[in-house]
Amino acid sequence: MAIPVVQTRSGAGPSDAALVVAARARERWAQEALFRRHAAMVNGLAFRLVGRDADLDDLVQDCFAEAWRSLGRLKEPAAFSSWLGAIVVRTAHKLIRRRRLLARLGFCAQCAIDLDELVSPTAPADVRAELASIYGVVETWPAGIRLAFLLRRVEGLDLEEVATLTGTSVATVKRRIADGERRILAATRGTKEPS
Repeated sequence: MAIPVVQTRSGAGPSDAALVVAARARERWAQEALFRRHAAMVNGLAFRLVGRDADLDDLVQDCFAEAWRSLGRLKEPAAFSSWLGAIVVRTAHKLIRRRRLLARLGFCAQCAIDLDELVSPTAPADVRAELASIYGVVETWPAGIRLAFLLRRVEGLDLEEVATLTGTSVATVKRRIADGERRILAATRGTKEPS
């Protein structure tokens, strides 16, 4: 599932590219329209990457704040949705790394992801079981491996999309996903995860 390129529900109204141009001209209505159009995507992606907790709303706000600050660097205004998705991934990466560091220093515990909030109750049992096994172990993984793995396995993005969102090469994405697969296999076998 690729991050959608959203125009408008009715097909009428300004495109993302037109809204980006207006937002660059400091038109507040354009920023608000972009926010309303993409808030659900940003919130959903952030939620699936970091889980629901006190940091989620701040993460979403940080993503949009970064988007407004760096909107001038967006080369292709029509690619706003994908560009914003990359901001979400980078911001989530920073949050996960900070959480891991604080947990190692004993300042906070790892935040467990509530699977009941994450997966639809109508999802097939095998999907729920797979997601439970994935989310049960990813909390302890390094951020790069966790994000590449979740973007591929949970979001269903292809390797090139994962590479674009994470700002890494396809080879690096393949290595990180393979590392995640080894970690999942080790967890299901009850053996020690690779370090």
